[in-house]
Amino acid sequence: MDEQQRARRPGGRGARVGAAVHQAVTDLISERGYGKFSVGEVAARAGVADSSIYRRWGSLETLLTDVALTRLNARSPMPDTGSLAGDLRAYAANVAREITGPDGLALLRLSVALSSNGQQGLQARDDLLAERTRQLQSMLDRARDRGEHAPDAFGVLDHVLAPMYIRVLLGMGPLTPDYVDGLVDRLL
Repeated sequence: MDEQQRARRPGGRGARVGAAVHQAVTDLISERGYGKFSVGEVAARAGVADSSIYRRWGSLETLLTDVALTRLNARSPMPDTGSLAGDLRAYAANVAREITGPDGLALLRLSVALSSNGQQGLQARDDLLAERTRQLQSMLDRARDRGEHAPDAFGVLDHVLAPMYIRVLLGMGPLTPDYVDGLVDRLL
């Protein structure tokens, strides 16, 4: 096997290193908050060399953006229940589980913190928002293709996701299934 094939092998050492580094970042954000740790501390926690992180990500901000985008993509799959109401309820329930799970608050805080960290942070915010919007748009386009009236992606962000994010960030009580379904019902 040549070097290029080895580098592309899924589930190999690179995948293990990436997973360990991502978990180290998430743990450090949970424990200390954004901006209160270094690449060296991430490397030590993940059991890798600093140079591995710099070679792969280039900077701490790029790593943090990658963590946030990766977690966003992995944890919020787009449901396909056959109806917009069903899709939105399932999606909102997935997001509620994601943001109230063990790493949820840390990832929300990371997203907020990145957006106030200069040009690179603004780019990270834009990348996160673009990815969330792309995900939502695919679900909404599918509903329109079925002949359903669908809101735009920002309507879902404003009326379903934002209230859940605010409740979690401010510690304003649980995201019960009735609460989450109510957000979807009011949007529709």
